[in-house]
Amino acid sequence: MDTAWLSEDEELAWRAFRRLLTALPARIGRDLAGDSGLSPADYEVLSTLSEKPNRRWALKDLAAKMEWSRSRLSHHATRMQGRGLIEKDPDPEDARGCILCLTDGGSLVLEEAARHHVASVRARFLDHLSPDELAMLRALSTRIADLPG
Repeated sequence: MDTAWLSEDEELAWRAFRRLLTALPARIGRDLAGDSGLSPADYEVLSTLSEKPNRRWALKDLAAKMEWSRSRLSHHATRMQGRGLIEKDPDPEDARGCILCLTDGGSLVLEEAARHHVASVRARFLDHLSPDELAMLRALSTRIADLPG
């Protein structure tokens, strides 16, 4: 099999993108933890639940969205439950699963964290893009993220 090696431009673009994938989430994650004590995964769980009807969602569906195993999310959710951010209820459609529920306390933590998180995302990312660049980034990100897994 012949390997289709990267051209110089492709390699430079790939390396820059890999650096962005490392640097940006790490910086925003540090800001989030410093401002609210939440991890990026905590924030993803809380913000997703806040957008759902009755602030509830099946663990299996959230795990698929986050591209995590059910086991990994279940363990993470148990830690979040211990902090009073969410509750885990039995899933009537899946005896092995559960429904994650955002608590009132979790909602308050999320509301406060969101103010700081949005400021971090703006300062570290959005403020550095023109409207055209933002539109292009959205189109490229959507196209690539929607490729079959």
